[in-house]
Amino acid sequence: MANPPIKLIVGLGNPGREYVDTRHNAGFWFVDLLAREMGAAFNKEVKFHGEVAKAGGSGSASAVWLLKPLTFMNLSGRAVGAIAKFYQITPAEIVVAHDEMDIPAGQVKMKIGGAAGSNGIKDIASHLGTKDFWRLRIGIGHPRSLHENVVGKSGSSMERPEVVDYVLHRPSADEGRAIDEAMKRALDCWPDIAKGDMEAAMLKLHTKTETK
Repeated sequence: MANPPIKLIVGLGNPGREYVDTRHNAGFWFVDLLAREMGAAFNKEVKFHGEVAKAGGSGSASAVWLLKPLTFMNLSGRAVGAIAKFYQITPAEIVVAHDEMDIPAGQVKMKIGGAAGSNGIKDIASHLGTKDFWRLRIGIGHPRSLHENVVGKSGSSMERPEVVDYVLHRPSADEGRAIDEAMKRALDCWPDIAKGDMEAAMLKLHTKTETK
């Protein structure tokens, strides 16, 4: 069964200047990049609890909506639920772009369903009544890897404050470049994603490229 075209792409992050360059805002980074590519501009929409941009056709039926919730990450479902209800967008027509610690910086993956440890994704699932929406998972790496490099130990547990500190700080220069390249690859796949050809998009995103 073919997937429907995408009508809403959501970027997750936290509002405020202090969060702009932090790893947790990778979802915001991607939808900003996509908006520039599509010639769309964000405007604050109080009824949708976020910033919204419209791209594509002139009518709402053929439009693609871009959303950046301004509710803070853990309450993202309020914004997603509001815009989905207003424009009658089904979960299968939604892509949520967000940072993913379980994926190394420089990689990006697509999947449907699941919530893992993301409170933002869990809140969206709660408001939509299902986990069956698409997720564009932008790898930012895990502080575990940094810890292992420093102390030479593997399998060490990480305290939650350390994880929070990690996602709310800027990536290193090398990580930042890797994340940028990964998002550009995802942007190249947007035509496939937009028309619902997720198999083609995932093949491109998940295939490792040979380095010379």
